[in-house]
Amino acid sequence: MTTLVIGHRVADFDAWKRAFDNDPLSRQQNGVTGHAIYRPADDPDYVVMNLEFSSPQPAREFLAALQGLWRRVGAEIGFGGADAVHTQILDEVERLDYPPTGTGTEPGAAINAETATASRS
Repeated sequence: MTTLVIGHRVADFDAWKRAFDNDPLSRQQNGVTGHAIYRPADDPDYVVMNLEFSSPQPAREFLAALQGLWRRVGAEIGFGGADAVHTQILDEVERLDYPPTGTGTEPGAAINAETATASRS
């Protein structure tokens, strides 16, 4: 899997989100297989998006289309245009999903059990 990571400031998150949801570049038709949006806990005026692709080439092509869009309307939607955006295309090297906590099989469960036993001694 390939991920296009995009980060930039926004003047108004709700307005930016409406623009994102309008999907002017037809994400799915252009190879995006999923996305996630993040905001730093201490900076609600910054957004990070992860756009997922099956391989690097559609990510590069979509980034080029996005850069054209940002040059045209970036200032209008409150983030200053293409020069104010940080992007990176990443290839996934490893992915490991952990089981939900509370099952006794999560990482650290054995360590926590040993610590609890040692503290009772």
